[in-house]
Amino acid sequence: MVAADAQSVIGLNERSRDIFRHIVDSYVETGEPVGSRTIARKLGGTLSAATIRNVMADLEYAGLLYAPHTSAGRLPTDVGLRLFVSGLLQVGGLDTQERNAIEAQCQTAGRSSEDVLGLATGALAGLAQCASLVMAPKLEAPLKHIEFVNLKPGRALVVMVDENGTVENRLLEVPADLPPSALIEAGNFLSARLAGRTLGEAQAEILDEIESRRVQLDSLTAKLVTTGLATWSGSGETANMRDGALIVKGQSNLLNNVTALEDLEQVRRLFAALEAREQMIRLLDLVGKADGVQIFIGAQNELFRMAGYSMVVAPFLNTREQIVGAIGIVGPTRMNYARIIPMVDYTAKLVGRVLGSAS
Repeated sequence: MVAADAQSVIGLNERSRDIFRHIVDSYVETGEPVGSRTIARKLGGTLSAATIRNVMADLEYAGLLYAPHTSAGRLPTDVGLRLFVSGLLQVGGLDTQERNAIEAQCQTAGRSSEDVLGLATGALAGLAQCASLVMAPKLEAPLKHIEFVNLKPGRALVVMVDENGTVENRLLEVPADLPPSALIEAGNFLSARLAGRTLGEAQAEILDEIESRRVQLDSLTAKLVTTGLATWSGSGETANMRDGALIVKGQSNLLNNVTALEDLEQVRRLFAALEAREQMIRLLDLVGKADGVQIFIGAQNELFRMAGYSMVVAPFLNTREQIVGAIGIVGPTRMNYARIIPMVDYTAKLVGRVLGSAS
């Protein structure tokens, strides 16, 4: 079989496009192979079954269709689905009821940011009747006060209070000969610079200030500050993601169309993949490389390498237009892409706006 390239759909004539579209539409609706006679009836008899069979044979040769059984009808391949979605799909919009359902779950009054993410993900799963997921870094509140408390030689306790009144205590390894005055000085230094900002927002500026010696700190205090910042914030974006929110909802929806034991085992493997944080970190990397909604179909899905399932996912941004998370749908390859793509896109944009206004 010849592999389809990026021009396969674009190069089809109008007759081939119509037949291919009907086959994909039928697959999305029923999941069953469709034959030439069925397509002929849908076209109102304008083409003979023999003519349609010839076109289907050409589409199969191009790698867009395949026959699951001898003398059976045809189904779109993963490649055919991907090219259909990118070249022929007419994406619709959300109706008022769907928008209202999503918006109702994204209200922030009396809810934490993680609650909003969980509710938005649940709403998306319910509307799409698929599994949904969201991955976002830990959402930190601006700090109000930070203080170092000596515990014993080589150990200190860092007490951090944010603007919401939340108190967090963290242990820190310090030089055994560190004088109490260094702990006090480090606490005062950080409190003055972190007030009203998160660790992530202020870290680069503080480190630059120390490295350029624009601030007068003795070497032990400076080392304490830099060690503390490195420990609290982790080592870059990936470390931050590991401490963040991973929420998966609606897995049971994927069981609705399971008809065989091998299908059940495939769903079980998919569940395990959905819970794997490393996969979700890769998801954000993939989504961050392009704008808007990203679609990963079937065995060519870069995340799961699993035939039979697809992912539609979109990033959401903070007020500085930086990608801070991703939300999406995982379901059968025959999901209704025309409906789900705008649903994911709308939810991602709404989540970004809501979390931005709440921060």
